[in-house]
Amino acid sequence: MTTEGFNHYMRHLAKRFFTFLRWLVFSILSGILVGAVSAAFHYCMAAANGARAQYPGLVFLLPASGLVIVGAYHLLHDEKDTGTNLVLSAIQSREHIPIKMAPLIFISTIMTHLFGGSAGREGAALQLGGSMGNTLGRLFGFDEKDQHIMIMCGMSAAFSALFGTPMAAAIFSMEVVSVGIMHYAALVPCVLSSLVARGIAGYFQIEPERFLLAGIPEFSIGPAVTVSILAILCAGISTLFCMTLHTGERLYKKYFPNPYVRIFSGGAFLMVLTLIVGNQDYNGAGMPVIARCFENQYVPYAFLLKILFTAVTLSAGYKGGEIVPSFFIGATFGCLFGNLAGFSPSLCTAAGMGAVFCGVTNCPITSLLICFEMFGFGGMPYFLLSVSLGYMLSGYYGLYHSQKIIYSKYKTEFINRKTH
Repeated sequence: MTTEGFNHYMRHLAKRFFTFLRWLVFSILSGILVGAVSAAFHYCMAAANGARAQYPGLVFLLPASGLVIVGAYHLLHDEKDTGTNLVLSAIQSREHIPIKMAPLIFISTIMTHLFGGSAGREGAALQLGGSMGNTLGRLFGFDEKDQHIMIMCGMSAAFSALFGTPMAAAIFSMEVVSVGIMHYAALVPCVLSSLVARGIAGYFQIEPERFLLAGIPEFSIGPAVTVSILAILCAGISTLFCMTLHTGERLYKKYFPNPYVRIFSGGAFLMVLTLIVGNQDYNGAGMPVIARCFENQYVPYAFLLKILFTAVTLSAGYKGGEIVPSFFIGATFGCLFGNLAGFSPSLCTAAGMGAVFCGVTNCPITSLLICFEMFGFGGMPYFLLSVSLGYMLSGYYGLYHSQKIIYSKYKTEFINRKTH
């Protein structure tokens, strides 16, 4: 190597090292800040769900709480908030995520859970993290592309802190934006912020989500076929969930164009549904029901009720996420299938969760990592089957309108279309 070549190599090495140090600092900062806010959010959510469990009559205040949520967004001039879709759009374009999204989604999601709305918490986490990451990027004068990476850092940090799945959280924000490609420039920043946020959550004694499988059958042709059938059915269930959510949103806006009337009507409808069902298993996120599925306690039609409750809640304008409901739907359907097929209900519960989550998010790598982190590596071949089939057979449906399918699921061709 010549002297000129060596100097050229050293300049590039120094530049890469400086880039690493820069992302090391800001990824750690993002992980600490977002992790701390996510920890506070976790405890507020736990308090809200605990209060609702102790005072089930709070559900009668759901319609009134909806008016407060809409009023808060109106007061801060954020009536056209599109939630997680805005976060995804901001990574794809020059759209700005306002910092006011963070306190709005924080408070409105807690209110939704406190008074009995059926929603998850990860939608709030992604919006919290994305908003904070974008604000940090703008505060420190990052260019547009680096601001996109900061948004993904924030998303990974919030997801990791709340779910305790740092591997899946690091990959999710890179995978969910554009299906078929991954933004590998964000890999190191997302990994660092995810691990730091998980450490912050651990410091505040937030336990990760873990479930034990009651025996995993040896992998062979028979069990493989059984899990494949489950995955095929879960792909249909995930499509049904997405279609129900999007149809509900269109119908609400068509028949209730006024957001105050829309959310009040949705809250009243959900209150009536709760009274008809006779319990609040389908209100809130539903993690206790998921835990019961691993103990082989289930209601055969639970997955259908959760689809209905979640669609009514989110389409009306209440705030929260769709990912934990997708876990609920996959778990309850998987447990039902396992009992009907006479094949390891706990394994089917886990495989159903992975397949439905993959079907609604179009994120197979994240789905596989979530299965490994939540259920262990013992069921690896079954998770591979359920996730891959769930991804392929769910078509081009998805939870997020802003998500783009860059490459076809069926051919090696560029299609660049949005999800249904």
